[in-house]
Amino acid sequence: MTGMPKENNTMKIEYSKSVDALYIRLREVEICDSVDIEEGVTIDLDGEGHIVGIEILDATEKMDISDLVNINIENIPLENVA
Repeated sequence: MTGMPKENNTMKIEYSKSVDALYIRLREVEICDSVDIEEGVTIDLDGEGHIVGIEILDATEKMDISDLVNINIENIPLENVA
């Protein structure tokens, strides 16, 4: 994406069974703000307002966690990945 900082961009998906929370971290940068977009779903933002992560509470009520085993990634321009 243009205009996006070049920090460590390793995407991580974590699930905590003890609290039934799913967190999708898009980039390893400092979280400066959080926005609740619906009950139990929060978007974390960096200092420039770019999305850093997505937290989903009560995850098993909102989605089938077993679907995460079959993540399908499409149309990534690998020639641009350094």
